[in-house]
Amino acid sequence: MPTHAEKRVLPYSKEQLFNLVAQVDKYPEFLPWCLGCRVKSRTDEEVVADMIIGFKVFREGFTSRVHLNKPDRVDVKYENGPFKYLDNHWTFNDMGDGKTEIDFYVDFEFRSRILQAAIGAVFNEAVRRMISAFEQRAHDLYG
Repeated sequence: MPTHAEKRVLPYSKEQLFNLVAQVDKYPEFLPWCLGCRVKSRTDEEVVADMIIGFKVFREGFTSRVHLNKPDRVDVKYENGPFKYLDNHWTFNDMGDGKTEIDFYVDFEFRSRILQAAIGAVFNEAVRRMISAFEQRAHDLYG
């Protein structure tokens, strides 16, 4: 089903970028289609959160378990909601001179064929906008 992988080099430390991605409760402040987030539990290694996403007339909630391997990797595992499955990860590779390569991957499938068809038509553009939103958030936070 829809899969997207992308690498970008950004002028921030991997710790800064890791922290930005790990703060899932801040996503509604900057991430397109993320309408809400409630953290159910948080440790240094894991965040369990309920998220609400919205797209056009669709609005869905889901729970994810976010594994934090600071400062190298964030893995998102889907627990329940509208997806058949969701696989998402971010890796952060130090490139020297204060730059970090982000390696982003997402693969998912909705249970609903209607929702799958609706998002499938705009999936790549949606993911590009999402990654750009993270990049802009890093710029806003870190200059």
